[in-house]
Amino acid sequence: MGKPATAATRQLQGRDDHVQHQWRGQKRCIASRREASSAAAQEVDEPVVEEDAVGPAYQPFEDQTRRPLNAPSHRQALKSAKLAALHARLQLPAKLPLQTLARCLIDPSVDPRPGYNNEPLSILGQELLGYYTAEWLMTRYPRLPMPILFAAQYAFVGNQTLAAMRTEWGVETVAAPGPEVDPGLLQLKRQTPGNALADGEQMRIKHMPQAKRIGSGRRNEEYNYRRGMSSRIVYDDQFGDLQTSLATSTSDSTPPYPSAPISRPDDSTSFRLPDASSEQSPPPSDWYLPRSTQYQDPTATTVEAASATFVRALAGALYLHAGTPASKHFHEQHVVSRHLPLHTLFNFAHPTRDLSRLCAREGFEPPVARLISETGRLSRTPVFVVGVFSGEDKLGEGAGASLNEGRVRAAAAALRGWYLYSPPDGKAMRPSEVEGTGHGKKWKPQMIDIGEIIT
Repeated sequence: MGKPATAATRQLQGRDDHVQHQWRGQKRCIASRREASSAAAQEVDEPVVEEDAVGPAYQPFEDQTRRPLNAPSHRQALKSAKLAALHARLQLPAKLPLQTLARCLIDPSVDPRPGYNNEPLSILGQELLGYYTAEWLMTRYPRLPMPILFAAQYAFVGNQTLAAMRTEWGVETVAAPGPEVDPGLLQLKRQTPGNALADGEQMRIKHMPQAKRIGSGRRNEEYNYRRGMSSRIVYDDQFGDLQTSLATSTSDSTPPYPSAPISRPDDSTSFRLPDASSEQSPPPSDWYLPRSTQYQDPTATTVEAASATFVRALAGALYLHAGTPASKHFHEQHVVSRHLPLHTLFNFAHPTRDLSRLCAREGFEPPVARLISETGRLSRTPVFVVGVFSGEDKLGEGAGASLNEGRVRAAAAALRGWYLYSPPDGKAMRPSEVEGTGHGKKWKPQMIDIGEIIT
């Protein structure tokens, strides 16, 4: 009985030894394969650079260090509830992705690289909003004086209006930018408050004297040098205000942005990518370096300026993703739909003289002031209602505490009535309404006034 049992036990033990021997062999094979793959990976990660072809200072583009983002990544935009709510609240088209909407919320003060902020979109949106607003005002009120046109355009698409628009949309701002914040918040680097004391001075920042207008684009940047209406049209921005962000140096050697390649007319000094057969000197290090390596500390901004930049960037993004109809619809729904009392923008210095010049230019009879009604002439608070007539036509009417005050107010009312003339409904047509094909509208010539009264 014992011998058969011993033979069976030896047979089972032999089988176990054979299985363990095979398992150890497979383990050694797997380990050798892992070592071989690790060695191959190290060879791939550490390429050999030929110093003769490129130069010792050159490094591959993939191995160079990149500056991390100071704002949320575009991948987080798809998970942001704030962005989805803002997209639905504004009824934005589906063609505008959430990633682009998140980029519109990143101000250049957070990251100065144009590919990571909303500055390119803001430049496009500013031009679009300015163009649509200007054509709406000029076709609806063709006799507006140039100062009133500047003021009205600023009232519609100025920084204060766009900042109020951002608040009405429910877009909140961050206390400090960073990659950990929600992409649905406005990212900006806040400017030092004006009540703070200047460095090394006993004066607040907002009270510091500004002797020159830096970056205005004018030949002389003194504060009182040639500030007429013609120079405002030529040199200033779309609102007639001074430029503040133009380059102060006009040298050709100044790059438009950090690490930008500079083209030179001389072929001997121009930089080109070397090939294997050429013996040209290696290119400068910033040719291969990404723009982020030449990083400079961005300039801080205010919440008002960042809010205006966001709204303009959104208008530009709509134009790029959804086309002209979407950007025009955005302008009609959020810009020109706001009520603006244009009659409050006028401030005439000499209304009676201006009205006389206007009647002489248009061939009307000279204006004559006539008393229409009065009350309380001998009391402390008299009221005189005076009308200005040109022949049998009444041009304007005004009330004042004296006859002269009533006459001046009547002349001002007549001038406002002249400048605020608007074509009948259906007659005014904007040039953008007939742009392209398929609109089904035919262009109608619009009224062009000869200009305002100059006295």
